[in-house]
Amino acid sequence: MLSAFHKARQHGFSLIELMIAIAIFSITLTFGVSSYRTWVQNTQIRNAAESIQNGIQRARAEAVKRNTNVAFTMGVNSSWQISVVSDGTVIDSRSSGEGSKNVTVSAIDKDGNDATTITLSNLGAIVANADASESLAEVDLDSSILDPADSRDLRITIGLGGIVRMCDPNQAAGSSPTAC
Repeated sequence: MLSAFHKARQHGFSLIELMIAIAIFSITLTFGVSSYRTWVQNTQIRNAAESIQNGIQRARAEAVKRNTNVAFTMGVNSSWQISVVSDGTVIDSRSSGEGSKNVTVSAIDKDGNDATTITLSNLGAIVANADASESLAEVDLDSSILDPADSRDLRITIGLGGIVRMCDPNQAAGSSPTAC
C-alpha cells in the first residue's frame, strides 16, 4: 500500500560522521607536518650544498676563461663570492638567505682548520691563496634546527686539481656512489 507520506530522506552527514572525519584528518595532518618540516629543511641543506658546489665550479671555469687566478671565498653561513685575484673584481656572489635558512656551514682546510678561500689558476688547478692562508678543502653542511638523526648532512670536497664533489658523510665509504 502506498503511503501518502514520503519517508524523509537524509541528506549530508551526521554530526558523528563529521567528527570522525575531522579526527582522522587531524591525526594525518599531525604526522604530515613533522615529515614536511624535515623534508623542507633537508631541501634547504641540498640547495646550499649545490649552490656552493656550483660556485666553486663557476670560479674554476672563470679562471680558465679569463686566463687568470680567481678566488672563491666563503662568507657567513652559505654565502660566497667569486673574484679576480689581481684586481678584486667581483664576478658573482650569493647571500646566505637565498633558500637555505637554518643551514650550518663549516669550511675547513686539509688539516681540519677553518678556511674560507680557494684560489684557482688559469688551468683550473688549486694554487696558493694571495693572503698565504690555507686553501679551502672541504665544506660540511647540516641543519641547525633538526634532530641530527633526521638531518641529511652533506659534504663538498675539493680535490687538488680543482675537482668538486658532493657526498653524504653519514654513509659508509664504498656502500654507495654518494658516500664520502
